[in-house]
Amino acid sequence: MNKYLEYQNYLKEYPSKDGYFGEYGGRYLTPELNKAMDEVETAYRTICHSAQFINELRRIRKEFQGRPTPVYHCERLSRLLGGQTQIYLKREDLNHSGAHKLNHCMGEGLLAKYMGKKKIIAETGAGQHGVALATAAAYFGLECDIYMGEVDIAKQAPNVTRMKLLGANVVPVSKGLKTLKEAVDAAFEAYLNEYEDTIYCIGSVLGPHPFPMMVRDFQLCIGEEAREQFIGMTGLLPDAVVACVGGGSNSIGMFLPFVADPVEIYGVEPLGKGSGIGEHAASMAYGTKGRLHGFDSILLQNQKEGEPDPVYSVASGLDYPGVGPEHAFLHDKGRVNYITALDDEAMEAFFLLCRYEGIIPAIESAHALAGAIKLAREGKHASILVNLSGRGDKDIDYVVEHYGTGEEFLKNLETK
Repeated sequence: MNKYLEYQNYLKEYPSKDGYFGEYGGRYLTPELNKAMDEVETAYRTICHSAQFINELRRIRKEFQGRPTPVYHCERLSRLLGGQTQIYLKREDLNHSGAHKLNHCMGEGLLAKYMGKKKIIAETGAGQHGVALATAAAYFGLECDIYMGEVDIAKQAPNVTRMKLLGANVVPVSKGLKTLKEAVDAAFEAYLNEYEDTIYCIGSVLGPHPFPMMVRDFQLCIGEEAREQFIGMTGLLPDAVVACVGGGSNSIGMFLPFVADPVEIYGVEPLGKGSGIGEHAASMAYGTKGRLHGFDSILLQNQKEGEPDPVYSVASGLDYPGVGPEHAFLHDKGRVNYITALDDEAMEAFFLLCRYEGIIPAIESAHALAGAIKLAREGKHASILVNLSGRGDKDIDYVVEHYGTGEEFLKNLETK
């Protein structure tokens, strides 16, 4: 039996009506927030198949975002790695505002206008979601509050400046580790007090139903475009598709259009400094089923207390102690292979792409490329299509401060 046949109607079958992907997902909130989520779900289901909504979003993507983004063949990098495997990039870094995040932010902004909301609020880690949402707010004429951990504010100063230039109010979060998880906590708390006039625009395929479904739907354009473009370029499907996984929005958008194809799919998680608690954010590799921020998924958590473990990644957009419920489901089904990349492996990929292809990637995206480089060195695939989910303008000050401009780092890596 063709093992891909069961995925032919996947998007129609999942999630269930109450927001589950198998045993993951759902909605566990206070009565007040449940009421707000019911309103969002009803509005989305009302307009998601509306020709008016769909056509307006298509117009925005073409005229404002600059979609479709291209697929690019990394000839020099492929040759450096031996030439047996050809690496291609889906260039989401060329999407307006510099990353894939605008795909769902413009959809959520359009939904907010339909619902008559005056403000949109969100969390951000690397700042790309914050920039994208601030962009959407400016486009639609909405107020915008962005909650961001103080650690990430320091690491991602260029994106903080962009958000403020676009008119957003950046709210520093000083609790806990002062990173993405705490930013989500703060944004949820604020939403509880403002939901009548506000919509919370979650930045990934996580959170309570309907957000994993909504964000996924808005991000499917990545894989839909990439599949058509790759076949147009080569006449074939890629052997493998690769994307980084934090919460998992860029990757789910890239993966699902290939889920019924005979294609290997790889999600790359951040292994950070190693496998110890607090050294990484590799939920699939080291997590267990749990509940966080109103949904069930695979989490890094203290087994005795049920609290999230501290997490770390050189990439601010990947340091979340869980993963989207659909990723947990695809992991359990064995359809997606989840692998890891260390900080140093991601930074090697970062510098190699700079030097050999003239592209400065986001550190998050460099994790995906690091996974592809590992696969290329193994020589198992003739072609690998990588989602380059964002550009690295936001990271260059941090990179230069901690890794220099690449010469010494690559030299030291070679001697290890």
